[in-house]
Amino acid sequence: MRTKALAPAALALLLAAPAAACSGSAGAAGSRTVTVTVGYQSKTINTVTAGTLLRSRGYFEEELAARGRKDGTTYKVDWQDYATGAPITAQMTAGKIDIGSMGDFPLLINAVRGKELKQPTRLVSVTGYNLRGGLNTVVTAPDSTLESLADLRGRKVSTSVGSAADGTLVRALQRAGIDPSSGIEKLNQQPSVGASALQAGSIDALSQFVAWPGQLAFEGRAKALYDGAELNLPTFHGVTVREKFARERSGVLDDFLRAQRRATDHLRAEPVAAAETVAEETGLPAEVVYLYNGANGIATFDPALRPELIDALKQDVPVLKDAKLVGEVDVDAFVDPAPLDRARAGTAPYPAAAAARPELWLKGQARTQSFDSPRELLKAARGADVRAAYVPDAVTGTLWFADRAVWVAEGADLRAFVTSAGAKAYVEAHRGSGARIVSFAEAGALAS
Repeated sequence: MRTKALAPAALALLLAAPAAACSGSAGAAGSRTVTVTVGYQSKTINTVTAGTLLRSRGYFEEELAARGRKDGTTYKVDWQDYATGAPITAQMTAGKIDIGSMGDFPLLINAVRGKELKQPTRLVSVTGYNLRGGLNTVVTAPDSTLESLADLRGRKVSTSVGSAADGTLVRALQRAGIDPSSGIEKLNQQPSVGASALQAGSIDALSQFVAWPGQLAFEGRAKALYDGAELNLPTFHGVTVREKFARERSGVLDDFLRAQRRATDHLRAEPVAAAETVAEETGLPAEVVYLYNGANGIATFDPALRPELIDALKQDVPVLKDAKLVGEVDVDAFVDPAPLDRARAGTAPYPAAAAARPELWLKGQARTQSFDSPRELLKAARGADVRAAYVPDAVTGTLWFADRAVWVAEGADLRAFVTSAGAKAYVEAHRGSGARIVSFAEAGALAS
């Protein structure tokens, strides 16, 4: 059965339905005890600086405690964990979550639903981003015969409708000449449900956001079919706040953003320790967390509302409109840089994202080693006690597990690719140089 897009009004009712089941929000102005409710997605690890890592480090509570000592108020934080952004939006529009984090497509839905339901929200910071779109990936079963996105025509594909991963799927299918609404059988499923369906063989492919594709690949339960970075369109996750809360508790919002900056500082300075913490909190393998959040990870963490990210958000609107998930969205009105400007006053900006480098994580080590080339990485890994080895895609730059990548030998050079289609396209374009696809074991032998 092919999915049918919900009308905006119907979707609003669906999102609002579970709101009454939850409680807790910021107390009224002047009360002696104020509870700040934060909605986050623990396993969407691109949001950890506003969620899992922030919570575990206690930075927000520390900032609030300092405020309380000055104004005589007791501040408490109610952390609420969700699998996707949709229920966070439902709770925000019911006035029951004050601050939330979610991906770019859900952020747009958050903006629209907030306006429709008289609980307007504002985008106030970014958690992590990838300027090419590498945070979303389409994967298939390890033994699947599908080799490219074009092979998905007429197939069953699971995704979470309205998510960034769904947006990637829609755009990728369009580029492949496949109608996203009729060319595949799309199943709207939670990430965990889709992952189970892929393993059971009831779907042909899964399009999901961080960290599901990396986790399934790491565990040998999937292989990458399409790297979202092929779209070369930025994707990110960000922090949204209820406008009323931001107005009445502006100082508390500033505290949150200062705490987010502290969490970002920690992640950038101690990426291995941060990955271990997030792994412990979520149950995800630390090697998977590091793939996305590491020193050369797929995500770059920076709260700044970068112009290229806001421009990408505007480009997302037509995709959601075509799916009848939103109407008009005033992105400029939704974005509010003032709180972040206040919170980061006097701090230096982070450098822009740099090109990823091959990286080796040895067992028992609290630091990783970076290399100038995949060949050097493979040579260093030969015979070593390797916990994880990572290589960037030779074209898109998306980091991937070295033993899950597709390798190409070209003379003395070794190149890695996230997908088989990427490797084959490179070989086809470099036939004169003798480029050929080799196994991981053969690549290792050639490096030595």
